[in-house]
Amino acid sequence: MRVTGTGHASMRIDTAAGSILCDPWVNPAYFASWFPFPDNSLLDWESLGRTDYLYVSHLHRDHFDAEHLKRFVSKKATVLLPEYPTSELEDELRELGFTSFIETKTNEVLELDGGLKVMIQALTSPTDGPIGDSSLWVEYGGVRLLNQNDARPTDLSTFAELGHVHAHMLQFSGAIWYPMVYELPQTAKTAFGKQKRDRQFDRTFRYIDDLKASHVFPIAGPPCFLDDELWQFNDIFGDEGNIFPDQSVFMAEYAKVGGTNGVVLLPGSVSELTADSCTTTHPTDVDEFFANKRAHLEEMRERKRPVIEAAKASWRHPEIDVLKEMKRVIEPLLDESIYLAKGVGGPVRFDLVGYDGESVESIVVDFPEGQVRPYGDEKVRYRFRTERALVEHLLHIGEVDWVNSLFLSCRFSAARIGQYNEFVYAFFKCLSEERLQYAEGWYDEHFQNADKEDIRLGDWVVQRRCPHLKADLTRFGIVDGNQLTCQLHGWKFDLASGRCLTSVGHEIRASKAPAPANRSE
Repeated sequence: MRVTGTGHASMRIDTAAGSILCDPWVNPAYFASWFPFPDNSLLDWESLGRTDYLYVSHLHRDHFDAEHLKRFVSKKATVLLPEYPTSELEDELRELGFTSFIETKTNEVLELDGGLKVMIQALTSPTDGPIGDSSLWVEYGGVRLLNQNDARPTDLSTFAELGHVHAHMLQFSGAIWYPMVYELPQTAKTAFGKQKRDRQFDRTFRYIDDLKASHVFPIAGPPCFLDDELWQFNDIFGDEGNIFPDQSVFMAEYAKVGGTNGVVLLPGSVSELTADSCTTTHPTDVDEFFANKRAHLEEMRERKRPVIEAAKASWRHPEIDVLKEMKRVIEPLLDESIYLAKGVGGPVRFDLVGYDGESVESIVVDFPEGQVRPYGDEKVRYRFRTERALVEHLLHIGEVDWVNSLFLSCRFSAARIGQYNEFVYAFFKCLSEERLQYAEGWYDEHFQNADKEDIRLGDWVVQRRCPHLKADLTRFGIVDGNQLTCQLHGWKFDLASGRCLTSVGHEIRASKAPAPANRSE
């Protein structure tokens, strides 16, 4: 099996029975804020795109690059389709010209022509990617590969049961806007960022330890930020709170916990895998490349500047009445929402900065009242401040997912009262009838059928499944005194009260474990 690195979470897998191109991403994503790093735009995509199979893990725009798929990937390729609850991924690929699809079943091995075996595990909670994320397992000739990309399954046992994995590709770096965009003192941002950075590595190391693959490949991050307004988000300033460490940093941190089997893939790197070995060749010296990271970024910044400026010029739509359009799009969804609206539990405010950079129009999405209206000087649960042009563009193109567009762009600032509220972001990910109904149904099923099994962790008896996304706390739960941390997403709970310390809601069932009975000899 040959694996060619093609940047970020993308790779091409070649076997004698066929090739699979995974998640090709080249063009900037999220309002031209994210770019692949190292740069992969100069690869021979004409050749790479002549593939037998295409696998797009999910609809995040750093995995689903519509422009690139349309131009460079052969429409003769058969798409390996994850089993998602909505047809959005298939619909978008068909619109690009793909006609051959294999609808896989989650956790079921499928044998393709020539003995090539694949299995796709789809994750389908409303917080998994844009309504779905997935991992791809591949086997040929006794060699097995798991492309986990940035999916976060509760465990990897389904893959491990299929036999020893020789190559494990997984995310290690940040892919979020927290804490950088929050209006906090810099010391607080650094402290929260360091916590998140540490959790990212801890989660990655836990997955690695679970699977115990022969070789570990850090992929799916980090992006780089080439716009001058976002330049500070690159991890080149010695900031311990930066959540976007690169592959060289991962290798150093992995070594600290005894990791010796890490393999870095640059765009153009090639790994030849057998059941007993992995031989990798690179287009340039890896250590030297990352030692000169800042110079590479500065060169990319100048080369991509016209791309960013052209994108910015396309966002303004002064003909759009933002308040009127937000009412038209959002109010019918508020009227239908039960769980998401109740979960948000208060007004959310958008401060839209005008073209002059000074004037501000404030619009409130009032979840309890089911209204979109002008701000009325009341307290709000969340406040987002962004350029009016960005929201105009979202409304112009009919974007149904403001999380995986506006928020991931980091082109906003935020403030909130109280804890993180996942329902705010879940709602703005579901600005369509199909998505909203799916999310409401998912929360209904999971809230009404909460796990009733209890386990013992230290001196406490707690419910086995995390109230957040049902992770198994026998594996991910860590108790320190009266506090439990679920290491899958870093959520914390006060066991004495059952209160979630990370977000609103999500109380946990917990009680002190009975003391062992005294026994006489």
